[in-house]
Amino acid sequence: MLLYQGPTRGFRLNIGIFGRRNVGKSSILNAITEQYVSIVSEKAGTTTDPVEKPMELLPLGPVVFIDTAGIDDDEDLGKLRVKRTENIFNRVDLAVIVTAGDEWGEYEEKLLTIFKDKEIPIIVAFNKNDIFKTSPNLKDCLKEKKIDFVEIEAIKGREGVLPLVERMKALKDSFYGEEKKILSDIVSQNDLVVLVIPVDKEAPKGRIILPQQQVLRELLDIGASIVVSREKELERTLKLLKEDPHLVITDSQAFKEVSEIVPERVPLTSFSILFSRFYGDLIEQTRGVKKIEDLKDGDKVLIAEGCTHHPIGDDIGRVKIPMWLREKTGKNLIFETVQGRDFPDDPSQYSLVIHCGNCMGNRSEMRNRIKLCVEKNVPITNYGITIAYLHDILKRTLSPFPSALKAYNSKDEQR
Repeated sequence: MLLYQGPTRGFRLNIGIFGRRNVGKSSILNAITEQYVSIVSEKAGTTTDPVEKPMELLPLGPVVFIDTAGIDDDEDLGKLRVKRTENIFNRVDLAVIVTAGDEWGEYEEKLLTIFKDKEIPIIVAFNKNDIFKTSPNLKDCLKEKKIDFVEIEAIKGREGVLPLVERMKALKDSFYGEEKKILSDIVSQNDLVVLVIPVDKEAPKGRIILPQQQVLRELLDIGASIVVSREKELERTLKLLKEDPHLVITDSQAFKEVSEIVPERVPLTSFSILFSRFYGDLIEQTRGVKKIEDLKDGDKVLIAEGCTHHPIGDDIGRVKIPMWLREKTGKNLIFETVQGRDFPDDPSQYSLVIHCGNCMGNRSEMRNRIKLCVEKNVPITNYGITIAYLHDILKRTLSPFPSALKAYNSKDEQR
């Protein structure tokens, strides 16, 4: 039984609301959602931690609004709140900068710079328009910078924030863009796909883990023919089929066993590799895996997991990948692990970053983590890519993705 829990974080557009204390950020969120989601008070600094509210906002579909603490709090505790707000920067798909009247200065300019550098669409919302009037000079300045802005009155509720809501809808293509596919650009209607799904010890009884659910749903949407098997029954399952599958997708942990069962003529990849392409950058993460050849004794490797869970005895990130890396390289490597929203501001101390498929995160978050690593000249790769490489089947598992395979082969030629 699959338990439906609504669209996951990665399938929701993340819309962040930023600005100084007491400019009405929480009032705006409450007005948009027509619910008392965030505490509203005349006392500055009422919002201490980011407040998230998932909802449907047509025609955008599933979104999550994030109300953040003010960025102008210089007290010791306030600095911690600001840090929590800054952690949101890397995962928003649209940034709303809230101010009032002509209250515009270094804080707002800092936000503009950050979001422009991250190529995140921006809307400036001049709130409290019933009290303050925004000067034409400030409006002209934003126009010159090609920054969208609206004037709103959150105190009037939903009606008062309609200009902001309508502007967000008008910007749909800017921050939503062409819908990305997990695999429906390489699989067509009536194609036969075999999903190899080991029973994951960390998945509660009655469920399969999220990447498998999402792949299964997309295959159903396009009308593909689907066969699901555990790795233990895979050989018998393939013998029962009247034709070769168009594609076999396996959990990366079973790569070695599955690759020995599936004939070479049948394309093979993993859920993790699919999500490297869907959420991250398959080509960059394919390049990153080559760093394994250059690892030396004492090098530090960061294992980054997008979700948080209590690790089991043979945990993939804490046990299996480190074990396989040590066996492959023969080196005494140092491993560190981060989970969930945690990721180093400066990963340059690491020789390699190995990231999960990030099925619990979103594209903006994964893209910014990859961008940060590239800027710091730190190779970053993915669980599935790493496991395939360590089992000497990476070229085979990249065969459904010619551009990534080409990048990997060209790197081979350079060495």
